[in-house]
Amino acid sequence: MEFNEVIKLRRSIRKFKAEPIPDEYVNEILKAGRLAPSVSNIQSTRYLVIKNPEVKEKLNEYTVPFVKSAPVVIVCCAYKKAWNEQEKRFLELKEIGAFKDFYEETKQQMEILEKEGKVERMANPEIFSYYLWQHAAIAIDHMMLKAVDLGLGSCWVGFVDREKVRELVNLDNDYDIIALLPIGYPSYNPAPRSRFSVDQLLLKEL
Repeated sequence: MEFNEVIKLRRSIRKFKAEPIPDEYVNEILKAGRLAPSVSNIQSTRYLVIKNPEVKEKLNEYTVPFVKSAPVVIVCCAYKKAWNEQEKRFLELKEIGAFKDFYEETKQQMEILEKEGKVERMANPEIFSYYLWQHAAIAIDHMMLKAVDLGLGSCWVGFVDREKVRELVNLDNDYDIIALLPIGYPSYNPAPRSRFSVDQLLLKEL
């Protein structure tokens, strides 16, 4: 499907057919998430795939009811220890030439910022936590668009008791649950949502 068409057709789907999703489709969706960008390529987003009806029925106690009707629910998580390998991932990027032509300039700029005491404000542990959520958000968007490309529907679900779901799926504290992504064949075709014009969204050009 043409990319602009994929973007236009994406909807939040809250009713799914009982028809199962082929395993290769689930794999394609996970691959789309895998290709999402992350700081220094730390690739911090992780996934749990739920297909078991009994697990979905239990999950229903901790989120919105329509989630259990999806043939597949992807639990999207942030792996907090991914930061421990940031230097390694950064060096890998440097070795393949990702910073060619601007590495030295960036290094010099970072040294100046450090001397001026600005690095702590721009890169502190709290911001690192935000980055993990941003990484997951980008990956989820990739997966939602891939689902549309495959003729499927999905809905980003952030209303979830994260600690209860953590217990349900036996997930340790190295991971934060970001969102649920129920996926299936849509059983209806929602009308396009109204959107602001670009002029309404653009604050200014400088």
